[in-house]
Amino acid sequence: MKNPVYWIVLAGISIALIQQGLPVRSQGESQSDNKQMDNITIRQGETLFLSCSQGDFVTHTAWLNRSSILYAGEDKWSVDSRVSLVTLNQDEFTIKIEDVDLTDEGQYICAVQTSSRPRTTSVHIIVQVPPKIVNLSKDLVVNEGSNVTLMCLANGKPEPAIGWRMLSPSDDSLSSDNEVLEIPFISRYRAGVYECTAANEIAVDTQTVELTVNYPPSVSDGRDVGVTLGQRGVLQCEADAVPEADFEWYRDDRRIFSDFDGIEIEDAGAFSKLTFFNVSEADYGNYTCVAINKLGSANTSIILYEIIEPTSSTLLQGPGAVQDGNSGTSTVFTPTCLLLIILLQLLLKF
Repeated sequence: MKNPVYWIVLAGISIALIQQGLPVRSQGESQSDNKQMDNITIRQGETLFLSCSQGDFVTHTAWLNRSSILYAGEDKWSVDSRVSLVTLNQDEFTIKIEDVDLTDEGQYICAVQTSSRPRTTSVHIIVQVPPKIVNLSKDLVVNEGSNVTLMCLANGKPEPAIGWRMLSPSDDSLSSDNEVLEIPFISRYRAGVYECTAANEIAVDTQTVELTVNYPPSVSDGRDVGVTLGQRGVLQCEADAVPEADFEWYRDDRRIFSDFDGIEIEDAGAFSKLTFFNVSEADYGNYTCVAINKLGSANTSIILYEIIEPTSSTLLQGPGAVQDGNSGTSTVFTPTCLLLIILLQLLLKF
């Protein structure tokens, strides 16, 4: 077998002359045969097969990559475990490269030495790489009114197209067709999940960013509550805020605490309840619910008022009942009695 330098020199001369469109001549001025194959496009991670025809009277053959010998006949010169011999016979010389990577891209040459002259077959390998997002904005927490910038960078070959959209809640009006999404003077309604998409003809890569917008509390108008004396009464308060609000309850200027005078306060997320287990006369009045977070506060007033239930005696009174203003009792006169009284009065006149 010839020295590896021979194949390197042969390959280098062949590449240079092929690129210049010039013929190659071997020793003795005999012209060599040079063939340029169409480019081969392969995706990263796939297996590449490189094959060239041999023909008659072949004395030596080799596959080279950028002046490095991969195989010289049956002898493997490459130290790369991904490279292996598939077929070597009088008709075909084929090797394969498994798990192709971007570093495998470039010019490959099959150099064949016949009894008369050398022959080369060259092919350019193009490796396509699916997109991969390599730099993405972290999840953000901002205050309402801030200016927000989201960034997304991706690699891939061909170069991927990058875009942004508001994923949840979905909003088609908020999107971008480049690496940066600008949201000026952000409002609470722009909080949510944003998706970056990097796409080329090979594949699509997506990643998300969660955007939290802090804002001060706003409290729903309180609903006044009527309760009968001695019964259970509940005042409710609802606040919208991020982060969630803390609640405080007041009667006039006095703060009320749970387990104070038969009162219980329960907070659950955006809601707060003030419960009276046995309403007394002293409990009736005006109460204030205050919702507070680090950005501000809001309040609403709720009135607890008395409902007077009718007594059993008033329920029994009919249209003929006469109320005794002194004793509070009533006397019921039937129609017959009324008629007798009227007749008695008429007789007395005569």
